[in-house]
Amino acid sequence: ASVSEPAQKCCTENIQPFLTSILEELMGPVSSGFTEVRALFDKEVNEIIQDFQKTNDMTRLKQNVDQLMTLPFNSVKMEPCYLKVNLLQELLQDLKSRFKVYHIDFVIQRTQNFMQELMENAVYTFEQLFSPSHQADSAKVATTIEKVKLRVLK
Repeated sequence: ASVSEPAQKCCTENIQPFLTSILEELMGPVSSGFTEVRALFDKEVNEIIQDFQKTNDMTRLKQNVDQLMTLPFNSVKMEPCYLKVNLLQELLQDLKSRFKVYHIDFVIQRTQNFMQELMENAVYTFEQLFSPSHQADSAKVATTIEKVKLRVLK
């Protein structure tokens, strides 16, 4: 009871006025990281479509879709997504001194984990909605892949 009122006053005067600007500042790198995940998925699926349109090879299509499933675990391809979030390191340094925010690396790591999880969900959903083995008409495969990709990106 004796701590509640001073703590409430401290939060109201020293923290709450800054929360909106802090959130906006932090969301920049986070949003750009998730946008990069979306762009990477889009790019990879477009490459599958282009390859299939060139080769019209169902076996190769299956291999490409199987390879897409490993995308969340491909550190080289996911690296640009992760780098966007590393900008939080600089932004959180200011918060660390002003508001005693610790565990900056944990915040960055958890954000990167969420990005990987988002990519896992995207490729899993893609695989569930599009199965090359169920495609009888190879003429419609590229169109089907595009429709599935757009559905996943929604």
